[in-house]
Amino acid sequence: MKLVKSLLLGSAAGLIAVGGAQAADLPVKAKAVEYVKICSLYGAGFYYMPGTDTCIKFGGYVRADYWAQGGDYGFRQGANQGSNNRLTNYWGMRARMDLTVDTRTATEYGVVRTFADMVFTWDTQAVSNSNPSTLNGTPNTSASLGLYHAFIQFAGFTFGRTVSIFDAPWQSYPAGGPDTLPGGSNHVTGINQVAYTADFGQGITGSIALEDETTSAGGQSNLWNLSSATAAGIITGAYGANNWGGTRSPDITGAIRVDQAWGLAQISVAAHDMHAAYYGATEPTGHPGDKWGWAVQGSLSIKNIPTGAGDSINLQAVYTDGASRYNFQSLFPQTFFMYSGSGIAYQGLGFAGIADGVYTTGSGIESVKSWGFRGGYTHNWSPNWASAIYGGYGAIQYGSGGKAAICANMVTLLGLTGNCNPDFNFAVIGVNTVWTPVKNLAFTADVSWSRLDQKYSGTIASPGLAAAAKPAALYELKDQDSVALLLRAQRNF
Repeated sequence: MKLVKSLLLGSAAGLIAVGGAQAADLPVKAKAVEYVKICSLYGAGFYYMPGTDTCIKFGGYVRADYWAQGGDYGFRQGANQGSNNRLTNYWGMRARMDLTVDTRTATEYGVVRTFADMVFTWDTQAVSNSNPSTLNGTPNTSASLGLYHAFIQFAGFTFGRTVSIFDAPWQSYPAGGPDTLPGGSNHVTGINQVAYTADFGQGITGSIALEDETTSAGGQSNLWNLSSATAAGIITGAYGANNWGGTRSPDITGAIRVDQAWGLAQISVAAHDMHAAYYGATEPTGHPGDKWGWAVQGSLSIKNIPTGAGDSINLQAVYTDGASRYNFQSLFPQTFFMYSGSGIAYQGLGFAGIADGVYTTGSGIESVKSWGFRGGYTHNWSPNWASAIYGGYGAIQYGSGGKAAICANMVTLLGLTGNCNPDFNFAVIGVNTVWTPVKNLAFTADVSWSRLDQKYSGTIASPGLAAAAKPAALYELKDQDSVALLLRAQRNF
């Protein structure tokens, strides 16, 4: 025992001696640990980054979606929701995480801010007719990464990616609802831009921006050369070859907003350049001249209405001429088809195509006009329960030249018998209820009905569509309906 104690005491003495020697060799005293400090300048959740005067906040959400019909979260269209057969998913699930990073630094020029919003998603797979792991010949992993926002703000300027200044603050969700609500613009997943906002006081601001519509979620709408139409394309809603040239000008947008205690009012305008490629495959074939499209939108939000505390009404209306994406927004499909039953043919078929402009070889661009509106009302039953009703409506109108060319192709390529008119209307109406049992945790049930009101009638001889398992047969052209249900659990942090 004495031997063991001697060894332990000797070891301890040796360690103390070594530690003392190392401490004596240090040139300066060790710096004290710098603890993270709360930054109260910009609201709750901000902290000073150690060693800097920059404040940072992390946030985001985790979401689980469960849907029946329509995908996550739209209407029943395309391959393979619109196929309405054994290839169609009747239900599906989505898991998503969203992470935001917000930094702010006070300077002599004002606050310098950076913000980024990243999403990580995994969806239920769609299938093709030949391979469940592919869709239309491309790998179908159903996993995706996204960057919704990434911008720098300084002295009234915004550089980078965020929502458009043309948009209403609620994007295309006036009271919740699906991603495919027409009747106004929506860049909720961001658009690349440079913008400037002036604050005039009393809640009045004015903004102007240069925006790259090719970087929005769905990109630009179509610019069709109708002379290149095919039967296989038309039955999916593609009336010709989408024939954009290279970029020549960003979209020029502007907005005036009044945001006060009673609510909000906003007027937005946009100019959009239609720049086509060549009529054919090479330069000598020529090309149409550029044509500018435009859009104007009005938005109104009314708060503190008599029906209850926190209740609100959101409304907007839009008109476009050669800028259809500002009505049938970035998450709305620009071509789609929907199948159903028929009493006079193999099946019923409805299809629709949206474009900024159309032309034929040797002609100039003819713009496509559209108009629409959307709105929603939210009522709070209690601090934990809220319900809403919402709706949207959009219409597409082709010019006389476009209609004549499209209908000539319909007769020649598909043997159309009956009325030919590519114009269409699309309507959505829905309701939802949200339960918030504790702060930042919400459970939502949302059901919506969508209707394609197309202007065709009669029948066509379709060549068939392999991706949807549709055979070559006689199909009846008719209106189509879709009902979709979404159940969602979301935890914000």
